Amino acid sequence: MEAKAMIIGAGPAGLATSVCLSHFSISNILLEREDCAASLWTKHSYDRLHLHIGKEFCELPYFPHQTKTSTFMPKNRFIEYIDNYISFFDVNPRFNRCVRSAFFDNDSKKWIIEAKNSVSGESEIYFAEFLVVATGENSKGFIPKISGMDTFLGEIIHSSEYRCGAIYEGKNVLVVGSGNSGMEISLDLSNYGANTSIVVRSSFHVVTREMVYLGMLLLTFVNLPLRFVDMLITFLSKAMYGDLSKYGLHRPSIGPFASKILTGKAPVIDVGTVKKIRSKEIKVVPAITNVNHTTVEFSDNTMQHFDAIVLATGYKSIANEWLKDYHYILNEEGMPKNKTPNHWKGENGIYCVGFAKNGIPGISKDAKAVAEDIHAILSNQVSKFEV
Repeated sequence: MEAKAMIIGAGPAGLATSVCLSHFSISNILLEREDCAASLWTKHSYDRLHLHIGKEFCELPYFPHQTKTSTFMPKNRFIEYIDNYISFFDVNPRFNRCVRSAFFDNDSKKWIIEAKNSVSGESEIYFAEFLVVATGENSKGFIPKISGMDTFLGEIIHSSEYRCGAIYEGKNVLVVGSGNSGMEISLDLSNYGANTSIVVRSSFHVVTREMVYLGMLLLTFVNLPLRFVDMLITFLSKAMYGDLSKYGLHRPSIGPFASKILTGKAPVIDVGTVKKIRSKEIKVVPAITNVNHTTVEFSDNTMQHFDAIVLATGYKSIANEWLKDYHYILNEEGMPKNKTPNHWKGENGIYCVGFAKNGIPGISKDAKAVAEDIHAILSNQVSKFEV
């Protein structure tokens, strides 16, 4: 089978890219290993999840949200938006296609992609002038190496498997990871009566959704300097939360938006967790040094018994496992080798979307850039081999 462009991954990144390519009447085929689109949202996210940034910044190309949509959408509303996007633009992903390999053939100057149809068991071969890697930076849950973890007698799950805290009522649960997922899962567990502890190893900003929304409006539509916006949001955070260091939460010296740009680390958006940390309903603990059956030892020499551990330790890219010629666009960690703003384009007609560490806004921007670049190449405006 052949198309001008092959897209791997039918999450928001792949769907947006397909729509943008079709906007220029560029034929494309979209492959997805799961049996549905946006599986990270539909299958691998907890029940209480909401989008933490305003709907104005969570739009896919050519499809604005309805005016009646709430500013901070619950996940089910965003999934509905994705379904409507697919229906409106008649996107037809080929589901249950697990890509085994993709490489650039120097003789034909085309990409050759082999995928297994997990339903029929058959292998399928595709050819394309352009290849778009849209599996994103969150394609597989990251499991850290922790001494003695293999001896733990309780339940260990990654946050991608966590749904609701109801089944943990009365149990001692340790959440590893203090990003947005870890903080919100800790709150959910506590709300359902679990004795909750959270590992906090690094500093981070604590803000509200409204603070982030204000900051993004000022940066995007008012064009205020980043430094000024960071100073304002930090001031508002200090006014609301005060000094949280005595609770084990430390604020970094660099501002929240600058930190996101430079490190990819987003500020923690508080939806009630801090109040429970202050009241000690949620206990903050330092780094784990060892696990011994049901006992977890921490770097401050304390020990505690746990019935379950939730690893809110983030995700990683696994594109390098199937993309044989990944060096044309990705580094050894499966992330773009080129720096922003040129991260999305590689050599020999390969692109990536969903690797900007900037959520839906980054996806939309990159999908448009990829489609415009391919259109320019096919119109002989630029060379396919320019990067």
